[in-house]
Amino acid sequence: QVQLVESGGGLVQTGGSLRLSCAASGRTFSSYAMGWFRQVPGKEREFVAGISRSANSLYNEDSVKGRFTISRDNAKNTVWLEMNNLKPEDTAVYYCAIDQNPPIGFIRRRAESYDYWGPGTQVTVSS
Repeated sequence: QVQLVESGGGLVQTGGSLRLSCAASGRTFSSYAMGWFRQVPGKEREFVAGISRSANSLYNEDSVKGRFTISRDNAKNTVWLEMNNLKPEDTAVYYCAIDQNPPIGFIRRRAESYDYWGPGTQVTVSS
């Protein structure tokens, strides 16, 4: 069983930055694609960013273009989400997730495609 734990959330003012971390258990982290999602009450979980096994990245361009950066370190079993120029609409619970069997060269956007999830970390951006 793979376990994920997010950290780094908190309260920040508009224009501020946060760096979310997601630590994974297990020995096959390097074979997974990873995703960051976010969710606000009453709405579906939204894809934020994903990173493939080979560290190619994909972003929700409409929401986070040019402001967020996803990265990973397979030796540390960790994926990060660097968030800059935060806006009140970025307020949400942020989740990291594992896609155990990612198609080669492809990063999936649908939450249903991911197999394991962390408990989430709250990000609140004040105006």
